[in-house]
Amino acid sequence: MQFSGQGKQPVGIIFDSAMGASIDSVLALALLYGLEGKSAVRLTSVSVSKSNLKAAAFCDAVARFYAGATNPEFRFFFRGLPVGLATDSRMPEDTPMLTVPLEKKNADGAPVYSHGIQKLNDTAEVTALIRNAFTAQQDQNCVVVLGGPATNLVKVLDLPGVAELITRKVRFLAVAGGDYPDGPPEFNMKSDIPAAKKLFAEWPTPIVAAGHEIGDALRFPAASIEKDFAWTPAHPVVDAYRAYKPMPYDAPTWDMAAALYAARPEEGYFTLSGPGVIRVLDDGRTKFTPSADGKQRYLILDPAQKERIIRTYTEIASAKPVPRTPRFRTQQKQDQKKADPAKPAEKMP
Repeated sequence: MQFSGQGKQPVGIIFDSAMGASIDSVLALALLYGLEGKSAVRLTSVSVSKSNLKAAAFCDAVARFYAGATNPEFRFFFRGLPVGLATDSRMPEDTPMLTVPLEKKNADGAPVYSHGIQKLNDTAEVTALIRNAFTAQQDQNCVVVLGGPATNLVKVLDLPGVAELITRKVRFLAVAGGDYPDGPPEFNMKSDIPAAKKLFAEWPTPIVAAGHEIGDALRFPAASIEKDFAWTPAHPVVDAYRAYKPMPYDAPTWDMAAALYAARPEEGYFTLSGPGVIRVLDDGRTKFTPSADGKQRYLILDPAQKERIIRTYTEIASAKPVPRTPRFRTQQKQDQKKADPAKPAEKMP
Protein backbone atom coordinates (compact mmCIF):
# COMPACT_ATOMS: atom_id res chain seq x y z
CA MET A 1 0.00 0.00 0.00
CA GLN A 2 1.10 3.56 -0.60
CA PHE A 3 1.25 6.17 2.14
CA SER A 4 0.29 9.37 0.35
CA GLY A 5 0.22 11.40 3.55
CA GLN A 6 3.97 10.96 3.99
CA GLY A 7 4.80 12.96 0.86
CA LYS A 8 7.28 12.02 -1.80
CA GLN A 9 9.61 9.24 -0.68
CA PRO A 10 13.13 8.55 -1.95
CA VAL A 11 13.15 6.45 -5.10
CA GLY A 12 12.44 2.78 -4.44
CA ILE A 13 15.05 0.35 -5.80
CA ILE A 14 14.16 -3.22 -6.80
CA PHE A 15 17.43 -5.17 -7.03
CA ASP A 16 17.51 -8.55 -8.79
CA SER A 17 21.00 -10.07 -8.88
CA ALA A 18 22.98 -13.25 -9.49
CA MET A 19 24.42 -13.06 -5.98
CA GLY A 20 27.31 -15.47 -5.58
CA ALA A 21 28.39 -15.48 -9.22
CA SER A 22 30.75 -12.49 -9.01
CA ILE A 23 31.83 -10.00 -6.37
CA ASP A 24 30.33 -6.96 -8.09
CA SER A 25 26.85 -8.02 -6.91
CA VAL A 26 28.09 -7.79 -3.31
CA LEU A 27 29.61 -4.38 -3.94
CA ALA A 28 26.38 -3.17 -5.54
CA LEU A 29 24.38 -4.31 -2.52
CA ALA A 30 26.79 -2.43 -0.23
CA LEU A 31 26.41 0.66 -2.42
CA LEU A 32 22.61 0.46 -2.23
CA TYR A 33 22.62 0.11 1.55
CA GLY A 34 25.03 3.03 1.74
CA LEU A 35 22.71 5.14 -0.39
CA GLU A 36 19.77 4.07 1.74
CA GLY A 37 21.66 5.23 4.81
CA LYS A 38 21.88 8.66 3.20
CA SER A 39 18.12 8.58 2.48
CA ALA A 40 18.93 8.76 -1.24
CA VAL A 41 17.03 5.54 -2.04
CA ARG A 42 14.81 2.93 -0.42
CA LEU A 43 15.85 -0.65 -1.09
CA THR A 44 12.40 -2.17 -1.48
CA SER A 45 13.09 -5.62 -2.92
CA VAL A 46 16.10 -7.96 -3.10
CA SER A 47 16.00 -11.17 -5.13
CA VAL A 48 18.45 -13.73 -6.48
CA SER A 49 18.33 -15.45 -9.87
CA LYS A 50 21.02 -17.91 -8.82
CA SER A 51 19.15 -20.87 -7.27
CA ASN A 52 21.31 -21.19 -4.21
CA LEU A 53 20.04 -21.00 -0.64
CA LYS A 54 23.32 -19.55 0.61
CA ALA A 55 23.04 -16.71 -1.90
CA ALA A 56 19.76 -15.71 -0.25
CA ALA A 57 21.21 -16.26 3.23
CA PHE A 58 24.13 -13.98 2.40
CA CYS A 59 21.75 -11.22 1.26
CA ASP A 60 19.89 -11.53 4.56
CA ALA A 61 23.15 -11.51 6.53
CA VAL A 62 24.23 -8.29 4.79
CA ALA A 63 20.85 -6.70 5.56
CA ARG A 64 21.17 -7.63 9.23
CA PHE A 65 24.73 -6.36 9.33
CA TYR A 66 23.71 -2.96 8.02
CA ALA A 67 20.76 -2.89 10.41
CA GLY A 68 22.83 -3.87 13.44
CA ALA A 69 26.21 -2.29 12.82
CA THR A 70 25.32 0.65 15.07
CA ASN A 71 23.35 -1.48 17.53
CA PRO A 72 24.65 -5.09 17.62
CA GLU A 73 21.62 -6.36 19.56
CA PHE A 74 19.30 -5.20 16.78
CA ARG A 75 20.60 -7.65 14.21
CA PHE A 76 19.44 -10.70 16.17
CA PHE A 77 15.74 -9.84 16.01
CA PHE A 78 15.85 -7.74 12.85
CA ARG A 79 13.18 -8.70 10.32
CA GLY A 80 13.85 -6.77 7.17
CA LEU A 81 13.04 -7.38 3.56
CA PRO A 82 12.31 -10.95 2.55
CA VAL A 83 14.79 -12.29 0.00
CA GLY A 84 13.37 -13.70 -3.23
CA LEU A 85 15.03 -16.86 -4.50
CA ALA A 86 14.68 -18.54 -7.89
CA THR A 87 13.84 -22.22 -7.39
CA ASP A 88 13.30 -23.70 -10.84
CA SER A 89 16.89 -24.28 -11.94
CA ARG A 90 19.68 -26.57 -10.77
CA MET A 91 21.16 -25.43 -7.48
CA PRO A 92 24.70 -24.31 -8.38
CA GLU A 93 27.60 -25.21 -6.15
CA ASP A 94 28.37 -22.88 -3.29
CA THR A 95 31.08 -20.31 -3.90
CA PRO A 96 33.66 -19.10 -1.36
CA MET A 97 32.33 -15.54 -1.49
CA LEU A 98 29.14 -16.93 0.08
CA THR A 99 30.40 -19.73 2.28
CA VAL A 100 33.36 -17.96 3.91
CA PRO A 101 31.34 -15.09 5.45
CA LEU A 102 28.41 -17.34 6.39
CA GLU A 103 30.67 -19.89 8.12
CA LYS A 104 32.78 -17.34 9.97
CA LYS A 105 32.62 -17.84 13.75
CA ASN A 106 33.50 -15.63 16.70
CA ALA A 107 35.54 -16.66 19.75
CA ASP A 108 32.45 -18.29 21.27
CA GLY A 109 31.80 -20.38 18.17
CA ALA A 110 28.72 -18.41 17.13
CA PRO A 111 28.24 -17.06 13.57
CA VAL A 112 29.72 -13.61 13.12
CA TYR A 113 26.96 -12.72 10.62
CA SER A 114 23.50 -13.83 11.68
CA HIS A 115 20.77 -14.58 9.15
CA GLY A 116 17.30 -16.08 9.16
CA ILE A 117 17.43 -18.26 6.04
CA GLN A 118 17.97 -21.95 6.71
CA LYS A 119 15.52 -23.56 4.30
CA LEU A 120 13.61 -22.76 1.12
CA ASN A 121 10.50 -21.71 3.03
CA ASP A 122 12.53 -18.92 4.63
CA THR A 123 12.80 -17.20 1.23
CA ALA A 124 10.14 -15.45 -0.85
CA GLU A 125 8.66 -16.55 -4.16
CA VAL A 126 10.34 -14.22 -6.63
CA THR A 127 7.50 -13.26 -8.95
CA ALA A 128 5.12 -12.44 -6.09
CA LEU A 129 7.84 -10.53 -4.24
CA ILE A 130 8.71 -8.27 -7.17
CA ARG A 131 5.10 -7.77 -8.24
CA ASN A 132 4.17 -6.74 -4.70
CA ALA A 133 7.16 -4.41 -4.56
CA PHE A 134 5.85 -2.65 -7.67
CA THR A 135 2.42 -2.33 -6.10
CA ALA A 136 3.85 -0.69 -2.97
CA GLN A 137 5.63 2.11 -4.85
CA GLN A 138 4.37 5.59 -5.51
CA ASP A 139 3.73 6.18 -9.20
CA GLN A 140 6.93 6.82 -11.19
CA ASN A 141 9.03 6.52 -8.05
CA CYS A 142 10.67 3.15 -8.63
CA VAL A 143 13.76 2.01 -10.53
CA VAL A 144 14.60 -1.63 -11.22
CA VAL A 145 18.26 -2.72 -11.16
CA LEU A 146 19.00 -6.01 -12.92
CA GLY A 147 22.40 -7.44 -11.99
CA GLY A 148 21.99 -10.96 -13.34
CA PRO A 149 20.16 -12.94 -16.02
CA ALA A 150 16.73 -11.63 -17.02
CA THR A 151 15.01 -14.84 -15.86
CA ASN A 152 13.19 -13.44 -12.83
CA LEU A 153 12.05 -10.18 -14.41
CA VAL A 154 10.64 -11.92 -17.48
CA LYS A 155 8.56 -14.21 -15.27
CA VAL A 156 7.17 -11.16 -13.48
CA LEU A 157 6.48 -9.50 -16.82
CA ASP A 158 4.39 -12.53 -17.85
CA LEU A 159 1.96 -12.08 -14.94
CA PRO A 160 -1.46 -10.66 -15.92
CA GLY A 161 -1.63 -6.88 -15.63
CA VAL A 162 2.00 -6.45 -14.56
CA ALA A 163 3.14 -4.67 -17.74
CA GLU A 164 0.60 -1.92 -17.01
CA LEU A 165 1.68 -1.85 -13.37
CA ILE A 166 5.33 -1.45 -14.37
CA THR A 167 4.44 1.37 -16.77
CA ARG A 168 2.70 3.22 -13.96
CA LYS A 169 5.25 2.65 -11.21
CA VAL A 170 8.71 2.38 -12.79
CA ARG A 171 10.82 5.24 -14.15
CA PHE A 172 13.32 2.98 -15.92
CA LEU A 173 15.14 -0.32 -15.79
CA ALA A 174 18.92 -0.27 -15.27
CA VAL A 175 20.52 -3.43 -16.69
CA ALA A 176 24.05 -4.58 -15.89
CA GLY A 177 24.67 -6.64 -18.98
CA GLY A 178 25.66 -6.69 -22.63
CA ASP A 179 28.55 -4.99 -24.40
CA TYR A 180 27.86 -1.83 -26.42
CA PRO A 181 27.29 -0.79 -29.05
CA ASP A 182 27.85 -4.30 -30.44
CA GLY A 183 30.47 -6.19 -28.40
CA PRO A 184 30.99 -9.91 -27.67
CA PRO A 185 28.57 -12.09 -25.66
CA GLU A 186 28.46 -11.22 -21.96
CA PHE A 187 27.74 -13.50 -18.97
CA ASN A 188 24.33 -12.19 -17.91
CA MET A 189 22.97 -12.26 -21.46
CA LYS A 190 24.43 -15.71 -22.22
CA SER A 191 23.04 -17.20 -19.01
CA ASP A 192 19.45 -16.98 -20.28
CA ILE A 193 19.35 -15.78 -23.88
CA PRO A 194 15.57 -16.31 -24.43
CA ALA A 195 14.80 -14.26 -21.30
CA ALA A 196 17.23 -11.50 -22.34
CA LYS A 197 15.62 -11.31 -25.79
CA LYS A 198 12.17 -11.05 -24.30
CA LEU A 199 13.18 -8.45 -21.72
CA PHE A 200 14.60 -5.98 -24.24
CA ALA A 201 11.74 -6.62 -26.67
CA GLU A 202 8.83 -6.31 -24.23
CA TRP A 203 9.83 -4.32 -21.14
CA PRO A 204 7.43 -1.34 -21.16
CA THR A 205 9.57 1.44 -19.67
CA PRO A 206 12.87 3.00 -20.78
CA ILE A 207 15.96 0.80 -20.32
CA VAL A 208 19.49 2.01 -19.58
CA ALA A 209 22.23 -0.61 -19.94
CA ALA A 210 25.58 -0.61 -18.16
CA GLY A 211 27.68 -2.74 -20.46
CA HIS A 212 30.59 -5.01 -19.76
CA GLU A 213 32.94 -2.33 -21.03
CA ILE A 214 31.77 0.09 -18.30
CA GLY A 215 32.32 -2.29 -15.39
CA ASP A 216 35.67 -3.36 -16.79
CA ALA A 217 36.92 0.21 -16.97
CA LEU A 218 35.72 1.13 -13.47
CA ARG A 219 37.49 -1.11 -10.95
CA PHE A 220 36.79 -1.15 -7.22
CA PRO A 221 40.22 -0.78 -5.59
CA ALA A 222 41.52 -3.48 -3.26
CA ALA A 223 43.13 -0.68 -1.24
CA SER A 224 39.65 0.51 -0.28
CA ILE A 225 38.77 -2.94 1.07
CA GLU A 226 41.84 -2.84 3.30
CA LYS A 227 41.52 0.77 4.44
CA ASP A 228 38.02 2.23 4.13
CA PHE A 229 36.16 -0.62 5.83
CA ALA A 230 38.50 -0.66 8.84
CA TRP A 231 35.91 1.00 11.09
CA THR A 232 34.71 -2.51 11.98
CA PRO A 233 36.74 -5.67 12.67
CA ALA A 234 34.27 -7.85 10.71
CA HIS A 235 32.40 -6.82 7.57
CA PRO A 236 30.58 -9.33 5.30
CA VAL A 237 31.48 -7.38 2.16
CA VAL A 238 35.17 -7.46 3.09
CA ASP A 239 35.09 -11.18 3.87
CA ALA A 240 33.28 -11.94 0.61
CA TYR A 241 35.73 -9.79 -1.38
CA ARG A 242 38.76 -11.51 0.13
CA ALA A 243 37.25 -14.96 -0.46
CA TYR A 244 36.33 -14.31 -4.10
CA LYS A 245 39.91 -14.09 -5.41
CA PRO A 246 43.40 -13.91 -3.91
CA MET A 247 44.15 -10.40 -2.72
CA PRO A 248 45.00 -7.85 -3.85
CA TYR A 249 42.81 -7.39 -6.92
CA ASP A 250 40.67 -4.56 -8.26
CA ALA A 251 37.15 -5.79 -9.07
CA PRO A 252 35.05 -4.84 -12.12
CA THR A 253 31.88 -2.97 -11.13
CA TRP A 254 29.18 -3.91 -13.63
CA ASP A 255 26.36 -4.05 -11.07
CA MET A 256 27.66 -1.02 -9.19
CA ALA A 257 27.55 1.11 -12.33
CA ALA A 258 23.92 0.18 -12.95
CA ALA A 259 23.02 0.79 -9.30
CA LEU A 260 24.78 4.17 -9.14
CA TYR A 261 23.07 5.40 -12.28
CA ALA A 262 19.71 4.08 -11.02
CA ALA A 263 20.04 6.03 -7.78
CA ARG A 264 21.58 9.23 -9.17
CA PRO A 265 20.86 9.59 -12.88
CA GLU A 266 21.02 13.38 -12.66
CA GLU A 267 24.54 13.54 -11.20
CA GLY A 268 26.40 13.31 -14.52
CA TYR A 269 28.56 10.34 -13.62
CA PHE A 270 27.96 8.84 -17.06
CA THR A 271 27.14 10.02 -20.57
CA LEU A 272 24.12 8.45 -22.23
CA SER A 273 24.02 7.17 -25.78
CA GLY A 274 21.34 8.48 -28.07
CA PRO A 275 17.98 6.67 -28.04
CA GLY A 276 17.68 3.38 -29.85
CA VAL A 277 16.80 -0.29 -29.61
CA ILE A 278 18.90 -3.02 -27.98
CA ARG A 279 18.51 -6.45 -29.50
CA VAL A 280 19.93 -9.68 -28.06
CA LEU A 281 21.27 -12.00 -30.76
CA ASP A 282 21.13 -15.79 -30.76
CA ASP A 283 24.65 -16.13 -29.36
CA GLY A 284 24.03 -13.65 -26.51
CA ARG A 285 25.62 -10.62 -28.12
CA THR A 286 23.82 -7.30 -27.76
CA LYS A 287 23.38 -4.99 -30.75
CA PHE A 288 22.34 -1.36 -30.39
CA THR A 289 20.51 0.29 -33.28
CA PRO A 290 19.96 4.08 -33.09
CA SER A 291 16.33 5.15 -33.39
CA ALA A 292 14.80 8.54 -32.70
CA ASP A 293 11.77 6.98 -31.00
CA GLY A 294 13.71 4.22 -29.19
CA LYS A 295 13.38 3.91 -25.41
CA GLN A 296 16.70 2.18 -24.78
CA ARG A 297 20.15 3.65 -24.18
CA TYR A 298 23.50 2.55 -22.83
CA LEU A 299 25.99 4.23 -20.50
CA ILE A 300 29.17 5.72 -21.92
CA LEU A 301 32.14 6.39 -19.65
CA ASP A 302 33.46 9.93 -19.62
CA PRO A 303 37.17 9.59 -18.73
CA ALA A 304 36.95 12.88 -16.85
CA GLN A 305 34.44 11.28 -14.46
CA LYS A 306 36.33 8.04 -13.79
CA GLU A 307 38.10 9.16 -10.62
CA ARG A 308 34.90 10.76 -9.30
CA ILE A 309 32.88 7.57 -9.87
CA ILE A 310 35.42 5.34 -8.12
CA ARG A 311 35.61 7.79 -5.22
CA THR A 312 31.82 7.71 -4.94
CA TYR A 313 31.85 3.90 -5.02
CA THR A 314 34.35 3.63 -2.19
CA GLU A 315 32.92 6.38 0.00
CA ILE A 316 29.34 5.12 -0.11
CA ALA A 317 29.94 1.36 -0.10
CA SER A 318 32.33 1.58 2.86
CA ALA A 319 30.38 4.15 4.89
CA LYS A 320 29.50 3.26 8.45
CA PRO A 321 25.75 2.53 8.56
CA VAL A 322 23.46 5.03 10.21
CA PRO A 323 21.05 3.83 12.90
CA ARG A 324 18.13 2.05 11.25
CA THR A 325 14.46 2.64 11.94
CA PRO A 326 12.52 -0.65 11.90
CA ARG A 327 10.24 -0.99 8.89
CA PHE A 328 7.30 -2.40 10.79
CA ARG A 329 5.44 -1.22 13.89
CA THR A 330 5.71 -4.56 15.68
CA GLN A 331 9.46 -4.42 15.24
CA GLN A 332 9.51 -0.84 16.54
CA LYS A 333 7.71 -2.01 19.68
CA GLN A 334 10.25 -4.80 20.13
CA ASP A 335 13.05 -2.25 19.78
CA GLN A 336 11.48 0.11 22.28
CA LYS A 337 10.83 -2.66 24.80
CA LYS A 338 14.42 -3.89 24.51
CA ALA A 339 15.85 -0.39 24.90
CA ASP A 340 13.53 0.63 27.77
CA PRO A 341 12.40 -2.49 29.65
CA ALA A 342 9.35 -2.15 31.84
CA LYS A 343 9.97 -1.38 35.48
CA PRO A 344 9.16 -4.14 37.94
CA ALA A 345 5.68 -3.87 39.40
CA GLU A 346 5.53 -2.11 42.76
CA LYS A 347 4.39 -4.08 45.75
CA MET A 348 0.87 -3.41 46.98
CA PRO A 349 0.73 -1.68 50.35
